[in-house]
Amino acid sequence: MPSEKTTAVRFPMKRREYSIYIMTTKPSIPKGTRDFLPEETARRNYIFDTIREVYELYGFRSIETPAMENLSTLMGKYGEEGDKLLFKILNSGNFLSDLQPGDINPSHLGHLASVLCEKGLRYDLTVPFARFVVQHREEIKLPFRRYQIQPVWRADRPQKGRYREFYQCDADVVGSDSLLNEVELVEIIDEVFSRLNINVDININNRKLLTAMAERIGAADKITEVTVAIDKLDKIGPEGVEEELRAAGIDEEGIAALRPVIGLQGSNDEKLAAMRSAFGDIPAGAKGLEETEFVLGALSSLGLRSRVTYNPALARGLNYYTGCIFEVKALDTQIGSITGGGRYDNLTGIFGMPGLSGVGISFGADRIYDVLTTLDLFPPETGRTTQLFFVNFGDEAATTRCLKLASAARKAGIRTEVFPDAVKMKKQMAYASALGVRYVAIIGGDELSAGTVTLKDMDRREQQTVGQADLVETVRAGL
Repeated sequence: MPSEKTTAVRFPMKRREYSIYIMTTKPSIPKGTRDFLPEETARRNYIFDTIREVYELYGFRSIETPAMENLSTLMGKYGEEGDKLLFKILNSGNFLSDLQPGDINPSHLGHLASVLCEKGLRYDLTVPFARFVVQHREEIKLPFRRYQIQPVWRADRPQKGRYREFYQCDADVVGSDSLLNEVELVEIIDEVFSRLNINVDININNRKLLTAMAERIGAADKITEVTVAIDKLDKIGPEGVEEELRAAGIDEEGIAALRPVIGLQGSNDEKLAAMRSAFGDIPAGAKGLEETEFVLGALSSLGLRSRVTYNPALARGLNYYTGCIFEVKALDTQIGSITGGGRYDNLTGIFGMPGLSGVGISFGADRIYDVLTTLDLFPPETGRTTQLFFVNFGDEAATTRCLKLASAARKAGIRTEVFPDAVKMKKQMAYASALGVRYVAIIGGDELSAGTVTLKDMDRREQQTVGQADLVETVRAGL
């Protein structure tokens, strides 16, 4: 709830002054959203820049799509639970003009929303990307490798590590069936987290294997319910998964058949051998095993720094995955999935372009931020903006000299600031210290006459006198 405070507003009237106390409400933002202070923004940009550099290293190109999409683009692409989490935008103008008496029915609120809302905030970046590919099919070259770093919105219950507005950092390849794309995406994941110094476990599975599991227990028509239940294994444990399966209508015989798979342990090869024994005779299972073994085999020869684990219980709840799926968790802190993705063969067909396969990953920047903060892994320089700070004494000649030296420093790539007001030096130094400035340059009367600068190193708490002509090189050498 917004906080309230009392503000006194004084009105002079003739020889007396009257005070009227007005209750003012402190502004706030919606739950699940955040403001970011300069240091936080700098840290977030460190994450974005790291991901962006790795994406471009692998030949991905940047695109952007609108924050809002037509609801017809979004609805039905994320499953029933996903549809409930879509933020819908009320039609502008007279949005009640087409409303009929029968539309207002508490048991059919979804229909009412469809009448009042034609647009919604994007839930993720993958479905808008599929729409983008179909809409711009004549303007892109296949296979198309794109990356996209933009915010998405979900009407979820806010909690630690889960927000209603957050950024995703996606990379996708469309127009290629090759499993080499999966291999390179895992390489990208490994490279990003290696640069961020986060130890991770990259989990891999295949939706075809999950399909085979559902077929084995005679529940092919309940593949969504089965995968949603299995996907909750880490959160609710084996017994909770079994209860979810019972609630979905899976009989005890079927649950018993899945029990060894859900708790399967061992090396990647041992788990794959067990899966082949259980599901290798089913066509979907055989294909899923073939794809998984290829990806894991290729990765084993690349010397990745991250752990790569075959996880037969990994399901990922989104309905559009059809092949390999990925999920990444930090090893040194419990914060949930920080990256995910997978193969989707049928997504663009929904928009009139069938037969176009794609595969992609998405880094959860906000959760990565939380991991870096929890583990204190941000580099010390992150968030430090101004590197060289000029004290302002108010003397016109000295100020002019400071401006010229500041201009030279900026041309040399040094982030430089001249304090605009001639206030007490103590206040200016406190300002520089609060910003984490490395160097403070002082040009008073003596320095101006001698052609020198008193240069304070705020990190080392040292001070030296340098020639004004040598200032830029001295600072550059020390940074």
